[in-house]
Amino acid sequence: MEPLTIDQVRLNFNPQGLMAINAAIGLMMLGVSLDLKIEDFRRILTSPKAPGIGLMAQFILLPAFTFLLTLVLKPHPSMALGMILVAACPGGNLSNIMTYLAKGNCAVSICMTAVSTVAAIVMTPLNLSIWGSLNPDTAEILRQVSLSPVDVFITVFVILGIPLIIGQLLARFFPNLAGRVRRPFKIFSLVFFILIVSGALAANWHNFLSYVGMVMLAVFLHNALALNLGYWSGRLARLDERDARATCIEVGIQNSALGLVLVFNFFDGLGGMAILVAWWGVWHIIAGLITAFVFTRRSLPADDQADDAACRL
Repeated sequence: MEPLTIDQVRLNFNPQGLMAINAAIGLMMLGVSLDLKIEDFRRILTSPKAPGIGLMAQFILLPAFTFLLTLVLKPHPSMALGMILVAACPGGNLSNIMTYLAKGNCAVSICMTAVSTVAAIVMTPLNLSIWGSLNPDTAEILRQVSLSPVDVFITVFVILGIPLIIGQLLARFFPNLAGRVRRPFKIFSLVFFILIVSGALAANWHNFLSYVGMVMLAVFLHNALALNLGYWSGRLARLDERDARATCIEVGIQNSALGLVLVFNFFDGLGGMAILVAWWGVWHIIAGLITAFVFTRRSLPADDQADDAACRL
């Protein structure tokens, strides 16, 4: 009997586990929402250049360049669609911490996190549908699962939009309660999510080990592309160094947790997609820390150093 290709592998995840992972990411987003303020959304209106450039790189340039990268690398179709899915996701919730470590502009990072989370409700299903349909191989997968952008929109709204709204309402009307639960809630939700994903990987450990080597190079190149798109789009737009560092981290740290949820919800744990997105979730943390370390070895211009104390988490 011939071994299955990565396109034929399905990672097993029962309905109860799927509900748990949906709940886990919803709780994570609620924790993120408690950290956001209305000012974080208003900042793009008062100082739009840096977050605007970053969001363009995140939702327009990254999906487009990812599509081109899949044409160059010619990975298995399920891997290619996994790359497009990652590129369609908003920035990850670790990006603010990474930006702080990189001595980037945390205000820009937080603003991008806030706005990209809202924009993802529309942009994630839109980019997945558009770029996934342009390649005949990935388009075939979309046809096989009868993927509806409306269904993806509803799922993303439930997972991202509703927790965001609840968190903002709690912070607005019960600020003392929100202040007390903010940190422990974020820790609890992150630990809960890690346990759920660890359980999913443990149940599919053999498949993960068998195929993860196939996605490592693709994830490495894809993540390097994302980080460079974020940084150089900022520099070419004449952002200062701290702003460019923030856009670099925001575009390079994607919400792979959301991607994993969508893989299990709509693609039945399709091997190439699930393994690529799961490995991205591991690798982008490593790459983010390496990038932050490299940035700290490069001194900031004098004006940026004077502003560095204003960076907040």
